[in-house]
Parts: sequence; C-alpha cells; structure tokens
Amino acid sequence: MALTQLMVVDTAVDILQQFGLADLSMRRLAKELDVQVGALYWHVKNKQELLAQVAAKLLNTPQLTVNASHFTSPELAILQLARRLYLALLPIQDSPEVIEVATAMQASDLAPIVQLRELLEASGLSHENARHGQQLLLNHILGSVAFRQNLVQLDLNTPVADGFDWGLQRAVAGLLTR
Repeated sequence: MALTQLMVVDTAVDILQQFGLADLSMRRLAKELDVQVGALYWHVKNKQELLAQVAAKLLNTPQLTVNASHFTSPELAILQLARRLYLALLPIQDSPEVIEVATAMQASDLAPIVQLRELLEASGLSHENARHGQQLLLNHILGSVAFRQNLVQLDLNTPVADGFDWGLQRAVAGLLTR
C-alpha cells in the first residue's frame, strides 16, 4: 500500500492522542508507518507543517461549527463555539501547543478559528478588532485547556475549577460592549 498524506496525518493524530507531543517525532511517525523518515517529506515539508495538518484534522469537523441562525445573538453563538473548542481539545494531550503552531502558520485553514472571527465581525466588530478578539478568545481557550491538562499530568485530583466559562463570558461581554 502506498503511503498517503492522509495516512501520515491520521497516524500523527493517533500518536498525539496516545502519547502526546513529545513522542510525535518524524522518526516515531516513520516507525509507526513502517517507512523511512525521508518518505514522510513527500507529504509534509517539516514537523511544523505536520502539526498544522494535525490541527486541521482535529478542528475541521462538523461538531466544531455553529449555525449562527440557531442563536438569538452572535454572542451566544460565540460562547457555544468557544465551549465546543474547549471540550474538543481537552482530552487531546498537548492540543494547545499543536493549535498554537497551526494558528501561527495557517489560521485560515482552521474552520472553527475562522468562524470565531466571523462571528465577532457579525456582532459588529471591525475586521481588525475581530482578529484581536479571536486571538484573545483563542488564548483563553488554549490556556484553560493547558491548565486542565497540567492538573491531570501532575495527578492533582483537585476540585478547583479552571474558571473557563466564567472568563469566557466576561471576555465575550467585554469584546461586544459598544
């Protein structure tokens, strides 16, 4: 069977989900696929591009989109999308780091991130302010996911909430205040 880009990305997602980012090396990926490391470079230029493709695979799903017409306001759609992103990323080890790399490289390929900006624009923000708001909300989502994942990795069984939803509501309300 010939190696495909889909096989490379799917295997990288599996490694990330099972072992985390530290074990997602090109060498490990090649071993899992039973190919030489050089064969991977026919499908991805480097590890950063691989991470961007992994992020796209994780985020570009129907579950991570919202239909704004189903909400009474853009604010409610923004809150729902942010909550969906948080819940989707939470169980995936090191997902904040992967998403950060991907957004730095090609945020336009990550549908929920683009939709977040579009919803902010639909709420009345200028394009530039919507981009800033998108980054603020993304930082909050990724920071909250990283905090929760660190608690799990440190085996701290703590009832302390990460304050995600409280902070999210405050951030969105502040962004949309006229």
